[in-house]
Amino acid sequence: MRSRLRLSNRSRRLTTGLATAATLLLTGCTPAAPAPGSGADEDFGAYLVQELDWGRCAGTATSAADAELFANPALECASVQVPLDYDEPEGERAQVALLRLPATGEAEGSLLVDPGGPGGSGTSLVASTALLWQASPVGERFDIVGFDPRGTGSSTPALDCYTDEEYDAGDGPRFGAVYDITSAEQAVELAQRCADGSGGVANLVNAGSTNVVRDMDIMRAVLGDDRLTYLGYSYGSELGAMYATTYPEKVRAIVLDGAVAPDLTASQFRLSQFQGLQARFDDLAVLCAESPDCVLGTEPAAANDRLHEIVRPLNETPAPTVGGRTVSVWDVYLGISGGLYAEARWPEVISALIALEAGRADEVLALRAGFPDLDTSIAVRCMDWPRLAPAEHTALAREIGDAAPMFDLDVFTAGNYHSECEAWPAPPTREEPWLADAEALPTTLVVSTTGDPATPHTGGIAMAQALGASLLTVDGKQHGAYLLGGSECVDDVVDAYLLDLETPPAGTRCSL
Repeated sequence: MRSRLRLSNRSRRLTTGLATAATLLLTGCTPAAPAPGSGADEDFGAYLVQELDWGRCAGTATSAADAELFANPALECASVQVPLDYDEPEGERAQVALLRLPATGEAEGSLLVDPGGPGGSGTSLVASTALLWQASPVGERFDIVGFDPRGTGSSTPALDCYTDEEYDAGDGPRFGAVYDITSAEQAVELAQRCADGSGGVANLVNAGSTNVVRDMDIMRAVLGDDRLTYLGYSYGSELGAMYATTYPEKVRAIVLDGAVAPDLTASQFRLSQFQGLQARFDDLAVLCAESPDCVLGTEPAAANDRLHEIVRPLNETPAPTVGGRTVSVWDVYLGISGGLYAEARWPEVISALIALEAGRADEVLALRAGFPDLDTSIAVRCMDWPRLAPAEHTALAREIGDAAPMFDLDVFTAGNYHSECEAWPAPPTREEPWLADAEALPTTLVVSTTGDPATPHTGGIAMAQALGASLLTVDGKQHGAYLLGGSECVDDVVDAYLLDLETPPAGTRCSL
């Protein structure tokens, strides 16, 4: 299951008043002299002689919610050109969208931010957390720059397999324990639809994380930074770790929050995520059982069966919403999973289930709406992860059902499944294990929450060991902790590292 940072209630309250200002305009890149000492690969000089022409952000948003956020006059937007295919730097170019919140004081450099996914928008994250950054000592000394990895958000070419209307009608790929692809023909159709919708095979097969990391180095140079200062949540921790091992001499500071396990195969990692979601659902069931009218019942051990009773009717008849969209069982489970990402949102999950049992699906649809784009996630992971044979993929679905019984429905686990990547037009560009060995790595900081439902704490420990990084352990039940968890302890530790490269003593713990 894809993982993405969820905003706490505190963050949502702080960003409510951002949308009032006039329209903003995205401007592109114009040739200029490269930054002195940029240290970037001279083979890509045509890309390094870009000067970002920062301007207002009107027209850059890809959703109504982002358009409202991007109206904040404190924000600036631009785009950076990168090679579509790094093996053909003179060929077609992609555009990576950037959104900057200038430092409130004298800027010492840029902090590049990625929220995870794959498919999460860094421009949206920075826009939605602008007030938090403006009150932060990091935001005083650094420009905060969110980017949309190639194919994501406002970056072009976009990665599209199915239209929003097709997804609303249930015609796109559906994700439960695995994607609902049960034949080679369906896998071929998905690959063809993605190639057609994304503007061709070349756009599709250059979407992997390996290229995103190379894009990050061009961004670093064009932003004028000799060395990268970076904050990556969830999947963004993969990008940060890959950058550190690929360009160790170009790292100033890298924070990996909600770190992905580097010691697991793709299948093992996916299984660990479902185990994490199950653990948090079990906790939610205990919380709910404190009420005598709990929708999941007063016996937490029976909550999985009770959930199945609520959602099983949707297999035959999707639930309607006020807006006319119908909600499938796949939508419901994505919504529940999203709500489990932060303990503060568990009451929303309970409320959504109460409404769903009464025939109202709007609340669970709202929970589901926060997930990153499925099309981008599929495209990136098909270029990152090895392809499983149908028997292996089927076995994985059933193993997930055993490990996470809240997902143990026939519709999720009882088919004969094919990998969503089975017919992809190119092999993966990333090897497994994905984290390369490297010597003399700079000191990085891993932030890992003990009850993280999407990237379990064991993965954070493994990431810190693999990188020789400093580890901050955070007691809590949330995906992502820095800035958005409401913990002064966490924020102070990460601020000290980002500002002055001070790492916490071994064994340091904070709580949410």
